[in-house]
Amino acid sequence: MSGPPSRDQRGQSISVYVLVVLAALIISAGLVIDGGQKIAAASRAESVAAEAARAAGNAAATHRLAGHKKASVAVRAAKSYLAGQPEVSGRVQVSGGVVRVTTVATRPTMFLGAIGIRTVTATGSAEATLVPTGADG
Repeated sequence: MSGPPSRDQRGQSISVYVLVVLAALIISAGLVIDGGQKIAAASRAESVAAEAARAAGNAAATHRLAGHKKASVAVRAAKSYLAGQPEVSGRVQVSGGVVRVTTVATRPTMFLGAIGIRTVTATGSAEATLVPTGADG
């Protein structure tokens, strides 16, 4: 009594194993590369916020030396700097002699787009104190 010939299933199990390992490697590479994109976005957001705050502080100091005390000059300078930065948006606030700049930067993903994540987003912030000149008392 011999039954139907037995099939060797070793080749099929190796194929499934290779597919699973390959998928895991692609996902891992995607996380590493797109994680780098997230870090790049965070770095960009922080640097743009710092530069916008610096521009605000410089503009305010220059106008104070000229005899003007309006903080709106600082806000305009920071917003002008932000307007020239692609892929970064931001907000500028002045309170108590301190300019606060908050930014949001986005970067496109390379691998995570396959699962519906098209961009990564990061935030940054910086402050600049509007230092009074010697004439301010």
